[in-house]
Amino acid sequence: MATKATGTKAAVSKTDDKGAAKRSRSAAETEKIRVALVERRDELQAEYDTSITEITELQRGRLDDSAGDDQADTGTKTFEREQEITLANNLLERITQVERAIDRLGEGNYGWCERCGNAIPVERLAAFPSATLCVHCKQLEERR
Repeated sequence: MATKATGTKAAVSKTDDKGAAKRSRSAAETEKIRVALVERRDELQAEYDTSITEITELQRGRLDDSAGDDQADTGTKTFEREQEITLANNLLERITQVERAIDRLGEGNYGWCERCGNAIPVERLAAFPSATLCVHCKQLEERR
């Protein structure tokens, strides 16, 4: 019986080793995803900062050069400024989505649909890493 117990202990030890390897691989994958998300957030933040600089320059230019502008010139400058503001707001929203994905990753919820709880397909996460809904739930949301 002592031999069986030792054999069982060895089998359990091998299973634990496999479980530990799986956990460390999972931790490595998690870290890889986190690094990719942080890099994406930093890229978006740099784009946002550039966009804000351009908006500021457009605003200054409008104040400096608007004395002799006709209505068309004023309208064009206003349109350009509003377009830049819209782009900046979109970038800010994307930054927020990526930060939320980083938070979900830390909580262990990354890759799971917030609505139905099913796994989000890897292909969807590869295409849109900050996805919080599976394809089916996203389609339902867009139909509304």
